[in-house]
Amino acid sequence: MPRPLFPLAIAVLLGSLVPIQAPEASAATLQQPAQARMDAALASSPAGPLARQLQGKPVVVDVYASWCPACRNIAPTLAQLRQTYTNRVHFVVFDVSDKAKTEVSMANAQRLGLAGFLKANRTQTGLVAIIDPATGKVLAQHRNNADASAYTTVLNKALSK
Repeated sequence: MPRPLFPLAIAVLLGSLVPIQAPEASAATLQQPAQARMDAALASSPAGPLARQLQGKPVVVDVYASWCPACRNIAPTLAQLRQTYTNRVHFVVFDVSDKAKTEVSMANAQRLGLAGFLKANRTQTGLVAIIDPATGKVLAQHRNNADASAYTTVLNKALSK
């Protein structure tokens, strides 16, 4: 005996699983470059003054994981920046290698006024952001960028203010 309603039931079921949205919005989201999506995530993270111990110096925040190839790639550059900017820039590393380290990093981020930033970016390993401590505004961000000049340009400008 044929089941004439079976194909209709399958179509209705599958149709309910597909999100309904305008085609242009869907296409725009898919075509949006990764950097633009990161910009949007950072822009949506709460800004505001950072903790007192971070005030007065630009803050370089590194979202790090031991298993992350990008993190290993940028490590020598960040070490060089630490040497170059000793006592002039704060360096903060949020280790998200595993659940326990992520929890410790979240507690530190809360204490430093960077909880919103880490919450928005904890899955973005290899991300390095330079933040103005007075406003919490992200001055620059890079992902897997081992070019030291990309960081020094922003840091020198921030230090000259």
